[in-house]
Amino acid sequence: MKKMNIKTGDTVVLLTGDKKYRGKQGKVLQVSPKEGKVIVEGLNEVKKHVKPRKAGDPSGIITTESAIYASKVQLVCPKCNKPTRVAHKIYADGKKDRVCKKCNETF
Repeated sequence: MKKMNIKTGDTVVLLTGDKKYRGKQGKVLQVSPKEGKVIVEGLNEVKKHVKPRKAGDPSGIITTESAIYASKVQLVCPKCNKPTRVAHKIYADGKKDRVCKKCNETF
C-alpha cells in the first residue's frame, strides 16, 4: 500500500483515459488510500439504475462519479495553476507540509 499525496478538497487534473475527460480539472470529493483510488467531481461519470429505498429517495437512471486510480491524476498547484508533483518539506519542529515542485509553494 502506497501513501497518497492527494487529499479531499484538492484540485487535480486527469492525465490519462477517455478523450472526454483527459486534461480536465476537478475537485477531489473522496479519497480511498486502501484501494489507491480517488473520486473527482465531474470526472469519470457513470450512469446507475437506482430503485428508491424509502419515500423521497431518487430513482431511475442517475449519473454519479466513479473512482479513478490516484496514479492517473496529478495535483494542480493553487499558485502557479499547473499540474505538479508533490515534495515534502519538514520543519525544525517536526511539522510536515506538501510543497509544489515547480514554484515551492505549500498546499
